[in-house]
Amino acid sequence: MDRESIGILFRAAVDTDDAAAWKSLVEGLSPLVWSVVRAHGLRDADAQEVYQTTWFRLAQNLTRIREPDKVGAWLASTARNECIKVIRAARRVSPSGDPEVFDRAADDRTPEQAVIDSEDAARERERARATWQAFQELGESCQRLLRLLTASPPFSYQEVSATLGIAVGSIGPIRQRCLRRLRVLLGRRGFQ
Repeated sequence: MDRESIGILFRAAVDTDDAAAWKSLVEGLSPLVWSVVRAHGLRDADAQEVYQTTWFRLAQNLTRIREPDKVGAWLASTARNECIKVIRAARRVSPSGDPEVFDRAADDRTPEQAVIDSEDAARERERARATWQAFQELGESCQRLLRLLTASPPFSYQEVSATLGIAVGSIGPIRQRCLRRLRVLLGRRGFQ
């Protein structure tokens, strides 16, 4: 879905409360929202909550959207911010009335293993960030195809074919070319 189509659907949905336009907008932009949510590695329940909250935030801010053609970017940014809120909330420590809690080790890892685990997590975050940046450098057709193929729940090849207007037999080869291009872009960033 291109930005112009998004803008037209958004205006129709907001100005005339067109249910079909809302449905098309949600169907067209849901893969984007899910891709942002999945990139943050949330538990399923938290991911569902963030997805719903993102759309709720859009509904709350309809009159504040000044550039309807950029509502996709607005949703991606909102989903990212909601994911960060969930991640931060999960890190908070809750006081306990159980004195034995403080006598128990948080885990059985050695300090060295904790450092290694922390470095691994940092590398994974960097790889995810680089992957997202490389993904944004792909052409729009590759982005749309890969978003549909990684949506949750996944689209069937028939649905992808109907949505993108390409033959079912072309989906696999196009997907391979897009993924090859993504690997090249990641390789330029130092990731294999």
